Amino acid sequence: MGENAIDSNLATVYNFDVAWEELLDNKDFLKVFLSDVLENYIVKQRWFGGKASKIKYIELSEYFRIQQHNEVYFGLILEVDFVEAFFHHYFIPIAFVSDENFAKKDRILPISIKNQEGFIIDAVNLEAFRKLVFERISNAELIDKTKVQYHKSEIFTNIEYKSSKLMGLEQSNTSLIFNDKYVLKFFRRIFANKNPDYEMNRFLTDKKDFKNTPRYLGSINLIDQDEEVVTIAVMQELIANEGDAWDVFLNIIDTVFETLDAKNIDVNNLPEPELYKSLKIHDIPHRIIDWVGLSIFLKIKVLAKRTAEMHINLGSEFEDTAFTPTHFNGDYSVWLKNRMIYQFQNRLNTIENNLHKLDEYSIELAKDLLSKKSLIRSKFLKFDWTKLKGERIRVHGDYHLGQILVQNDDFYILDFEGEPESTIRDRQVKQPPMKDVAGLFRSFHYAIYATIFNNKEKYKQPQAQLFEAAELLYGYFTGVFLGTYINTVEQANLNIGYSQERNFMLEYCLLEKAIYELGYELNSRPTWAVIPLKGISNLINN
Repeated sequence: MGENAIDSNLATVYNFDVAWEELLDNKDFLKVFLSDVLENYIVKQRWFGGKASKIKYIELSEYFRIQQHNEVYFGLILEVDFVEAFFHHYFIPIAFVSDENFAKKDRILPISIKNQEGFIIDAVNLEAFRKLVFERISNAELIDKTKVQYHKSEIFTNIEYKSSKLMGLEQSNTSLIFNDKYVLKFFRRIFANKNPDYEMNRFLTDKKDFKNTPRYLGSINLIDQDEEVVTIAVMQELIANEGDAWDVFLNIIDTVFETLDAKNIDVNNLPEPELYKSLKIHDIPHRIIDWVGLSIFLKIKVLAKRTAEMHINLGSEFEDTAFTPTHFNGDYSVWLKNRMIYQFQNRLNTIENNLHKLDEYSIELAKDLLSKKSLIRSKFLKFDWTKLKGERIRVHGDYHLGQILVQNDDFYILDFEGEPESTIRDRQVKQPPMKDVAGLFRSFHYAIYATIFNNKEKYKQPQAQLFEAAELLYGYFTGVFLGTYINTVEQANLNIGYSQERNFMLEYCLLEKAIYELGYELNSRPTWAVIPLKGISNLINN
């Protein structure tokens, strides 16, 4: 539909002689609402995850009232079906406003209800709606058996509403800030199951009292028509912070690369670490400390400790079966191999179709990968669970520097939703803790190379030298992290296997993660494809 058609739709006022409370039962309204007007609204939203596909049609899967006294809003569960034969479910809360000056950029549909003209908008833009949701959670009963279940933790009591605002800048979800102290996250793409972010956050803070994640305060869950629990929103404390670890590390790494020029350091003469070997800070050569400084290694030690503590808490449950540790078995092995082979074949096709987008060095790495596809495939198929003695636990699943907040030289872990491409049930599968470690290591690799790409005109060293320095940094970062992480989990008796098993799992998970990243980069940022390609090369050639 063209831009003019969109404008004409928004200029049309649709008239309905029914009360607002009965509007969702009106077939004529649904026909208009679920038409191209709604499609044009949805595809422009940052939280919509189907932008690369074509919508076939939208259905109203289910709706429910979000109300207090005589104030009524609606929560909609929309099924978006795509031409490519798959579908997503999305949540939108809607409100009716009659003020001509309100929410000009967030209108879904112009409408007249009982001769009162106005607009249907996304209700998160309305303070009255935000206040109602806050009060429904803060006043929730201990046990709620209704269709829409509001819950609050024991620490979220006697809290009065003062203010609210949209957090902004998010993509997959929408977060609201209340009283400058609390965050309510509305999940936009939803699943017929408890959202792992809600499930993990509540477990870690309510049951385990893990201090380094935002504390769970409340939630909204829907019992759908199939009696499944659908998580709509989760309320957490707002962590005062200095930004996420991604930005903090980028700034520090930038200084590290500037020091190469300032101290005229010859990268080729610097001592190389043994990749993925545990390091203590006093084992780092003096020349590396002179170049990099001590500060970032101390930060990595703290981050490793917090990561280990997260895993220790996730691996110390023996009552709730959703969190009890379990051993490797044949079912897990089959699930993992099928998943990896499918993903790898998909990435091979993407590489072959996008070679023309790559620069000379990336093409060299990509061709090397293609020539060794049988070797990589065999690495995935050689997963022999009978030789693994460690345990699987619930893990973060999408662990990277952007999921970690920095506060006073400490780190707070958030966003436990899991890998965006995975199904909700796959995200709840218990995994080796090394999966999270691998995710963070890949994030270290990205942060180092992103610093180079973002400052091409700034550094005097040639790119080849900068890449050499990047790999040195990565080796020391990961070594220091492993030294603290392994020591911490072993002291707590978390069973992550012996040294050889840990190395196998780490390399397997690193290869899995780099293959996963490659698809995104080739489709979205081909110039950055060198980062996962280099990561894969390190694993298959060293």
